[in-house]
Amino acid sequence: MSQFLLINRVQVQDANAIAGFTWGFPAITHFLGFSHNLLRKLSVTENFNDISLDGCAVIVHKHHVHTYGSANNLQFTQHRNPPYLHSHNKSKTPSVIEEGKMNMTVSLLIKYDGNIGNRQDSFLSWVKNKCFLQRLAGGTILKIGSVEIYSINNHNQLSALKRKLLPGFILRDRSSYLEKHYHNLLEKDPNTELLDAWLDFSMLKQKARPKCNLITKYFMNILNGKTNDQQPRDLAEKWFDYLNKPYQEAEIPNEITLYFDKLEKNVTNSNLLIQWQSYSAPNESTDAEWEYIKKPQAGYLVPIMNGYKAISKVYDNQEIANTRDNETPVCFVESVHSIGEWQSVHRINTPEELTNYLWFYHYEDHWYLCKQNQQAKTDQEYEQDAIIENLYDEFI
Repeated sequence: MSQFLLINRVQVQDANAIAGFTWGFPAITHFLGFSHNLLRKLSVTENFNDISLDGCAVIVHKHHVHTYGSANNLQFTQHRNPPYLHSHNKSKTPSVIEEGKMNMTVSLLIKYDGNIGNRQDSFLSWVKNKCFLQRLAGGTILKIGSVEIYSINNHNQLSALKRKLLPGFILRDRSSYLEKHYHNLLEKDPNTELLDAWLDFSMLKQKARPKCNLITKYFMNILNGKTNDQQPRDLAEKWFDYLNKPYQEAEIPNEITLYFDKLEKNVTNSNLLIQWQSYSAPNESTDAEWEYIKKPQAGYLVPIMNGYKAISKVYDNQEIANTRDNETPVCFVESVHSIGEWQSVHRINTPEELTNYLWFYHYEDHWYLCKQNQQAKTDQEYEQDAIIENLYDEFI
């Protein structure tokens, strides 16, 4: 049986919206740091030092990044800290420190070990009070909906938890997607870098395709029964299968090329044949349409920051100036980025699957990462991702 501490509907103001060189949501390290700080306070509290916290899942309900401008030119809303007061009669206006902030409502699902027993009310009250004394992702906690305990051992208990979290999206680690895609790119080009694979997930890419509206309309009329010729009907199906593939990654079927080479040149077909010629042999002056390039995997995939990589040895605290305290050893690090996926909470099907959404600290040599237990997708998940992808294509 798994035991969970649910800190539900935490309203946070002015949380950090920049993580490494991504933006839009705080790094997962913020949330693990929040739960780790609770654990440290528990360990020195006499009444609850027999309770330990291990693993944290992140569910988001609302988020609003402080930006302004158009979709192609978004900028963060800035302010002066501390604010400039004219009454101070300062001769120089303080500079603006660029930062990205956001408001969000999130829930944290933290796995715990230990027997609370009849201490439940006092424990939940203690947790809620300590949460208000902490910051979450650098932001101020304004309100907490509730703090509850759940024991998940069967489907009914899981359903009760999911109803509490809906509507909400839970973050899942998809670093395995990045690894797989990187190896696929290496097979095509040995000079490919890991950054190239990561950008395929994190960027919205488009590619130009020569205009083919008349060709598509011609084959659509065939499929709609405007002709009884069987060969063009088969070719029409091949044409639409070809259009579903990214341009320049699929060759035009030879049957279609031969068909247009033999098509009668008359007034009716003149514009069609002109467009076919420009499509099959495009040049710099060919009219084109931009189409969205699908990501290497389906799903609501986003770039995330999930830890740090040491870039120096560990120094004694006295060797480095301006440290946070006078005792802790110091090591210089760089941000580590990966891929995550937002999934609706209703897609959690079993109590065992719920544990796969928990983030844990992972230490390896000079790597300090936040990871989940990687699990292969089920057939049901693939079907759901296909539905989401089709809806997204219609939106684009």
